[in-house]
Amino acid sequence: MLSISQGLFYFLSFISVLFALMVILAKNPVHSVIYLIVTFFCISGHYFMLNAQFLGIVNIIVYAGAIMVLFLFVIMFLNLNHETEPKTPILAKIAGAICGGMLLLLVVAIFNDTQLIYAQNPNNQIGLIKNLGLVLFKDYLFPFEIVSILFLAAMVGAVLLAKKDDKTKQSDII
Repeated sequence: MLSISQGLFYFLSFISVLFALMVILAKNPVHSVIYLIVTFFCISGHYFMLNAQFLGIVNIIVYAGAIMVLFLFVIMFLNLNHETEPKTPILAKIAGAICGGMLLLLVVAIFNDTQLIYAQNPNNQIGLIKNLGLVLFKDYLFPFEIVSILFLAAMVGAVLLAKKDDKTKQSDII
């Protein structure tokens, strides 16, 4: 008898694999991006089931949100037509199928020897945002502050470079 979490896991796995295949097999690139968004949501569901809420939320915000909007923008900007698309030789399709099959065999071989650490670990508070914040601000406070100073310096440098380009363009006009 399957528990609710096992049933949800199998359902999310089936949906994610199905939509990942639809990403590859879709003829329309916009449909392919939409299928990829559904796949990202299913992967986020797996993260939430593994008690990794931070990774799930970041996956939704960054990948399903920002990156997919960028993909859609590029696809619509390119305006791909069947007439302008080059024909792929049959040898390239066969080589791609062989490489994909070898990658699938490699992934199956790797996962065949692995064990789930999550099932063996009684502490199910590992992936919580609270614990991540405690580790980040307790153990890694100094590197975190150094990185924030580097980001601040990079932002100031980008603004100064942009301002410098504006001044040279204005002086060229005058």
